[in-house]
Amino acid sequence: MFPDTLFSLEPYDPRKDLEFYKFPTLSLLKKYDDQLSRDSIDKQEQYENANRIRTVLKDFGVDVIGIRATIGPTFTLYEVTPAPGVRISKVRNLGDDIAFSLSAIGVRIIAPIPGKGTIGIEVPNKKPRIVSIESILNSKSYKETNYELPIALGKTITNEVFMVDLAKMPHLLVAGATGQGKSVGLHIIISSLLYKKHPSELKFVMIDPKKVELDSYSSLANHFLAALPDTTNPIITDTSKAANTLRGLCELMDRRFNLLKMAGVRNIKEYNTRFTSRQLNPCKGHEFLPYIVVIIDEFGDLIMTTGKEIEFPIARLAQLGRAIGIHLVIATERPTANIITGIIKANFPARMSFKVVSQIDSRTILDRSGADQLIGRGDMLFLSGEELVRVQCAYIETQEIDNVVNFISKQQAYSSYYELPVPPDEDNDLFGEQKEEIRWDELFVEAARLTVAHQSGSTSLIQRKFAIGYNRAGKIMDQMEAAGIVSPTRGSKPREVLIADEISLQNKLEALGLS
Repeated sequence: MFPDTLFSLEPYDPRKDLEFYKFPTLSLLKKYDDQLSRDSIDKQEQYENANRIRTVLKDFGVDVIGIRATIGPTFTLYEVTPAPGVRISKVRNLGDDIAFSLSAIGVRIIAPIPGKGTIGIEVPNKKPRIVSIESILNSKSYKETNYELPIALGKTITNEVFMVDLAKMPHLLVAGATGQGKSVGLHIIISSLLYKKHPSELKFVMIDPKKVELDSYSSLANHFLAALPDTTNPIITDTSKAANTLRGLCELMDRRFNLLKMAGVRNIKEYNTRFTSRQLNPCKGHEFLPYIVVIIDEFGDLIMTTGKEIEFPIARLAQLGRAIGIHLVIATERPTANIITGIIKANFPARMSFKVVSQIDSRTILDRSGADQLIGRGDMLFLSGEELVRVQCAYIETQEIDNVVNFISKQQAYSSYYELPVPPDEDNDLFGEQKEEIRWDELFVEAARLTVAHQSGSTSLIQRKFAIGYNRAGKIMDQMEAAGIVSPTRGSKPREVLIADEISLQNKLEALGLS
C-alpha cells in the first residue's frame, strides 16, 4: 500500500518546511545615484588619453591605425589597432611608459585581445564609479537567472552584470592583498546566494580564523548555517574545530554518495528531482539534500597552523564534492606556493584575484601576470578555464549586511542549525579499544622523559640523543603526539610539550600501561 500512496501524493516542496519564509528585499540595500555612472569619464578625458597613447606608441616606433574606447565603471579599455608589421611584443613592454604619460595609477596591457586583431590598454578612470550590490541584484540577468547557485560579482568593462554559477565552477579560490576588496568579495558571494536560495535549499559552513569577518552571520544559525553537533558558535574560529568540521563534511559526502548510489543517479540535481517527484522513499533513508557552500577566510593562517590536517579533507572535498552539492570558496591574502599548493590549485579551476603585491603572487593564483597591475578597491580578475575577465566587484556596506541578516533572523526558522555527522576519528579517547593494538617503540619511554625534561618536542633532539634515523625519531614523535605528550605540528613553530613535569609524565605512562 505504501508505494502506491507515495506516488499518488503531490510533488514534495522543501520550502514548505518554512512556508512563511520571505526572501530579503532590495529595499534593505543602499541605492546610489545613477548620475555617478554618467560622470565617471567625460569625452575630453577620453580624447586626451587616446592622443597620449597614440603619441607614446609612435615615440617607440609603433604606428597606430585607430583607437576605440570602451568605458567601464572604474577603467576604460582603449582598443588599439596597430599598423601592419608591428610586433606585439614591442607594445607589451610599454605599460610603464604609457602609465607615466597618462599619470595613471597603473596600466594593464592585453596583447593581443583574444579573438580580435587589436591590442587592449586598460586605463583607470579619474572618477571611478561605485558598483553597488543593489544595482547588481536588481538587474534583469540576476532576477531571471536559472543558475543553481548564482553569484553576481560585479560589472565588466561593458557595464554588464558579471554572474557565475558556483555549482558549475565548482570551487572558487580568492586572493588579494590586505585592503583590496577580498572580504567585500566574500560578502557579495554570500549575499548573492541569500537573495536567491531558501533555507531548505542551501547551507553554509563558515570558517573564520580572523574571528570577526563572518561573525555578522551567526544569527542565521537556524536558517542557513551547518556545523558539528554541540557547537556553541556555528561560525568556526578555532583551527582544531575547523579540521574536525571538514572531516565531518567528508563523512557527509560519503553518506550522500551512498544515497546517490541507492537512487541510481549521478548528481545532486538528479537526486533531488527524483525525491521531489516522490520517486524515492524517505523510509529507506532518502531525504532532500540542500547545497552546502563552505566559506573559508584567511586560508593562509589555517594552513600554516594545521598543515596536512586541513589540506587533506579540503582536497577530498574539492575532488569529489561537486556531484553531491558541496562547493568550496577559499580566500587568502598570501597566495604563495606553500599555501596554495599544487593539490589545491588542481582542484580549484575558478580563481578570483584582487590586487596582489607582486607578479609572483599573480602567477601563483592566476598562472599569469596581471593581478599585480590592478588598481585596488574591488578591481579584480576572474579566471575560469582559459578565459580571464576583468571585473569591478560590487560594494556592500556593513550596515547593508546587518540589514539583510536582521531581516532573515527575525523570520520563522528551524529548531537548530543543520548538523553535520561526527567524523569517525573525532573521539579523543585514542587509547580505549585501540590501546592494545599500538606497538610502542622501545625508546618511547626514554624519549618521552627526555622531551619533558628539556620541554622541547623536537625530532632532531631524539635523533641526536639516541643516535637513530629520522624516520624512527619521527615515528616516536607521532606516538608522543597520539599519547598527548606533545602537541600536533604547528607549521614552522616547534611542537608544544603538554606534560609539565616528571610526575605528570609518570601518571600518563601508567595510564598507557608503559610504566
